[in-house]
Amino acid sequence: MRALITGISGFVGSHLAEYLLAHTDWQISGTVYGRLDNIAHLRERLTLFPAELSRLEVVRFIVEETQPDYIFHLAAQPIPSLSRYDPWFTLENNIRAQLNVLEAVAQMRLACRALVVGSSEEYGAVSPDDLPVDEDTPLRPTSPYAVSKVTQDLLGLQYWLSQRVEAIRVRPFNHIGPRQRRGFVAPDFASQIAQIEAGLRPPVMAVGALDVARDFSDVRDIVVGYHAAMTRGQAGEVYNLGAGQAHSVQELLDTLIAASSVAIQVTRDPNRVRSIDVPYMVADCTRMAEQTGWQPRIPFQQSLHDVLDYWREQVRSGADDPTPAELQAPK
Repeated sequence: MRALITGISGFVGSHLAEYLLAHTDWQISGTVYGRLDNIAHLRERLTLFPAELSRLEVVRFIVEETQPDYIFHLAAQPIPSLSRYDPWFTLENNIRAQLNVLEAVAQMRLACRALVVGSSEEYGAVSPDDLPVDEDTPLRPTSPYAVSKVTQDLLGLQYWLSQRVEAIRVRPFNHIGPRQRRGFVAPDFASQIAQIEAGLRPPVMAVGALDVARDFSDVRDIVVGYHAAMTRGQAGEVYNLGAGQAHSVQELLDTLIAASSVAIQVTRDPNRVRSIDVPYMVADCTRMAEQTGWQPRIPFQQSLHDVLDYWREQVRSGADDPTPAELQAPK
């Protein structure tokens, strides 16, 4: 079997590549755009294509070269807050690349499956009556990023219905773990703590809303879910992936600070609170469990300790960029 992972050098892509290399005998190819740090240890076992996916002819060339049985399309602009500052960049980037992947498969009449990665952000402004959120919950996106993910999701459905491209759609809820970039709550907090421990900044953290709660999973569980969805899921179907339990940002922060070797003062900054925020979000993943057998296994606390250890190593090695990131509620 052959798999193509777009965005293979990213946070999720690098973990997926590790998992597939360790648990399958597949040939793994991937597209890269930017730094390769996350997959440096895998480089000799991968076929890589430096590529930006906005041009159909580029995507079609890569698909023709790799002849994949499975395409995991992970390349995207992943930060909701960035989409509020530059909406069109996120919409154009995420929608066009998804369209090109599906169109290339359709034009070539390739017998392969394509993973379309949506997001829990598609559900947006959920009400208490919607909880826990299943796949039939109405989509009420609250950011351009969320709209881009709704579009990717529905493009997958459209290509399945109209051209029988075997698209498998997933809506992962918040996932955390080593290698996640700043712009998300766990690495934003953990990177600051690592810098404080190293004496690179004062022992004070300014934070936004801490009372919101999200369904956090470990990225290493999520990529197992992606593999399960692709190999055991139904074409055209959509699946939630999450832990099925919510943790507040306060709990996340407290867990990280408790693991720190220094005393840290926390201050509230109203400028870091999002104007639109859903107070509580938790996933119903019954469909995924029943159809594929997937269940998340890594505890929330272990994920956070691994995130903190990752940022400690980044700071020790000098690979960390000390520029403070925007701290917000989870994205």
